[in-house]
Amino acid sequence: MEFIEIFEMKMPVIGLGTWNLRGKECFEATISALEIGYRHIDTAEMYENESEIGEAIAQSLVPRNEIFLTTKVWSTHLQYQDVILSLENSLKKLKTDYVDLLLIHWPNPNISLSETFKAMNYLKNKEMLRFIGLSNFNKDLLMKAQKISFLPIMNVQVEYHPFLDQKSILSYCQKNNISLTAYCPIARGRDLNNPTLEIIASKYEKTVPQIMLRWLIQQKKVVAIPKAKSAEHQKLNFDIFDFQLSSDDMYTIFQLNRGQRLVKG
Repeated sequence: MEFIEIFEMKMPVIGLGTWNLRGKECFEATISALEIGYRHIDTAEMYENESEIGEAIAQSLVPRNEIFLTTKVWSTHLQYQDVILSLENSLKKLKTDYVDLLLIHWPNPNISLSETFKAMNYLKNKEMLRFIGLSNFNKDLLMKAQKISFLPIMNVQVEYHPFLDQKSILSYCQKNNISLTAYCPIARGRDLNNPTLEIIASKYEKTVPQIMLRWLIQQKKVVAIPKAKSAEHQKLNFDIFDFQLSSDDMYTIFQLNRGQRLVKG
């Protein structure tokens, strides 16, 4: 496993994304991921699966302090008291005293960020969270948030894969010591027969998803959180630390960008 280290934050570069995983399926996926070696789990109150993830972590043999756990506050819960209540509820479901990273899930222009960050600062002082970040914020909103936040913004989570350029915000994050988490890192499996990626995968004797994930984590300060419910796919997604893409192949993959956004705000 490889990590990104920013100040005291040590974040595994591959995590388990859990959007759309619920019930028994989510519980079993979390258990198998932890058994395989995943130490980074990403969830959100909106996913409605925090209870299953909490139960899986509690039943696993992995100590809580070895797991990097991220959750998110929904965009309608960004008022001061709502943020506190949201995290309190999430912690109960996750069966833990703290999360490693708390993100604002989506920006809400109708609620002042100062309200949200004031609450996050309170929660940090109560040791209910370790670090804070943003999800689905563009560079301009990130810069605005930095001016308002009491705490350093340590992470930004956005849709990122070879078919969607995120150079603007990624470059800013890299220059300002912020990690970037890529969700939908294999573009929800929609382009796995891409000829360029197939040729590169054949060269390294890897799968196309493995090439896409390696391309992401080989970029400075980038983390990827592929969703995979089966242990087989989880193992494949995790088996990307025994090779490196050449600079030429990295460049070739960068050229696949076509502005393909899968998640609309």
